[in-house]
Amino acid sequence: MRDQPKAADLLEWYDHHARKMPWRIGPDDRKRGVTPDPYRVWLSEIMLQQTTVAAVKDYFLRFTSRWPTVNDLAAAKDADVMGEWAGLGYYARARNLLKCARVIANDFDGVFPTSYEALLKLPGIGPYTAGAVSAIAFDQPSTVVDGNVERVMARIFDVHTPLPASKPELTNYAENLTPQQRPGDYAQAVMDLGATICSPKNPACGICPWRSPCTARKNGTAAELPKKTPKKPKPTRFGTVYVARRVDGAFLLERRPDKGLLGGMLGWPGSDWQETEVPDHKQPIRAEWKTLNTEARHTFTHFHLRLTVKTALVPMDRSPKSGDFLDPADFRASDLPTVMRKAFDLTLIKAGD
Repeated sequence: MRDQPKAADLLEWYDHHARKMPWRIGPDDRKRGVTPDPYRVWLSEIMLQQTTVAAVKDYFLRFTSRWPTVNDLAAAKDADVMGEWAGLGYYARARNLLKCARVIANDFDGVFPTSYEALLKLPGIGPYTAGAVSAIAFDQPSTVVDGNVERVMARIFDVHTPLPASKPELTNYAENLTPQQRPGDYAQAVMDLGATICSPKNPACGICPWRSPCTARKNGTAAELPKKTPKKPKPTRFGTVYVARRVDGAFLLERRPDKGLLGGMLGWPGSDWQETEVPDHKQPIRAEWKTLNTEARHTFTHFHLRLTVKTALVPMDRSPKSGDFLDPADFRASDLPTVMRKAFDLTLIKAGD
């Protein structure tokens, strides 16, 4: 009979090796009776979607310093939150973050529901986030499956079916291993295991608390798992942005529609993004436009983007056809999404030539 992985072995390892994170209540804290703040757990999980722990830490600290509670966040201005989020990407998360905070504040008196089912009904919360919040914040025995957990399960049980087709099987294995005791610590432990020991390349099998029951280690297949269905090549899209500066230093900007890519974010007026090079877009203001000899390039989840950047200096009495001028004191380049900031940075480089 195959040796089965035991949650107790993983929890013992976690008690000594848990990663320290600003949103986490460690095992020693839990033993002293400290309980996690559901707001901080939820905020961190939304931020961590499609993003690394290293990238999230500074954003999390800024958010929780500026908005310490879910009620504070619910009362925040949309533009302020979108500005603080700039650079984290996947901006629909920020819009849903605000929607969810306001539902919690208005419909739940600022108190997060504890069950997986209730959390799943909130804006921006899918199966993974509902499981993570219910387990980590409320110690519910919910199954939590992220990329780290998928990798651990694929190796423990030597699953060779490529992702995403194998996801239901891997989730089933994860569910069967989730304990009734300390499920919150267990959820974080198995994610830590995948992040630090059962890593994508060169897993440190010799120090793994589950090395004995790991079938892939026994079969010598750990390094090739999990297998993934090859992704299609990303297409390239093209567009134009117009960076206009008024003689008093104000910049011409527009806020993008709430729906769609970069929804709700500040950006430069410009063309649609198409898979063929676009002719000159309708200019947002009458000016003598100069085209930079380099492009702003950025890669999104599903495509590469190449933006032609046009610049102009305009007089005070010139009115824009689209967008609004933002006073210099109110403009922070850091409030722009990454691709728009790249275009802005190119104008600074050109100005310095």
